[in-house]
Amino acid sequence: MLLYNSPVSGNCYKVRLLLAHLGLEYETVDVSVVDRARRPELLGDLNPALRVPTLVLDDGRPLAESNAILWYFGDGTRYVPENPYERAQTLQWMFFEQYSHEPYIAVVRFWVAYSGTPERFVDQVAGKMEGGYAALDAIERHLDGRTFLVGERYSIADVSLYAYTHVAHEGGFDLAPYPSIRSWLDGVASQPRHVTIDA
Repeated sequence: MLLYNSPVSGNCYKVRLLLAHLGLEYETVDVSVVDRARRPELLGDLNPALRVPTLVLDDGRPLAESNAILWYFGDGTRYVPENPYERAQTLQWMFFEQYSHEPYIAVVRFWVAYSGTPERFVDQVAGKMEGGYAALDAIERHLDGRTFLVGERYSIADVSLYAYTHVAHEGGFDLAPYPSIRSWLDGVASQPRHVTIDA
């Protein structure tokens, strides 16, 4: 398999983390998250959105969108529940991640830490941080008294939300007021075959 990847992207990290849990081998082509000039050439025939991660399976078929890739590889393993309600809850949290979490926490992190021009975004950061804290508040409420997001078992829902939550501080988010999130982050990091984002 071939993964078009950015080492700093949480979306790409999700995929690398699950593949590590599953012990699956793959090669990578690293793609810049800042300079997108080569993306049509690299990804144009594979992913119409020209985004990473984009994965090319061994048979040549491409698959894009991080959470779709997680579901493809996780379904049928211990990382996706068998119970229909818990499967729906897993998707619920993955949709939440892409709609209410990633657009705020990941975007602020990129602006502040990786864009190279953080001054361009000063006027927009406050609004995005408000949305990010709203997402963190929701996760904290849900995790109160729980170990993991769905069914008290580590799943791709946790993989999905861990990716950008554990590096939220790079965007200036303070996780000190979130004890349940911090405990959950430790629980994710202690899973077998865990790899760090910079591994």
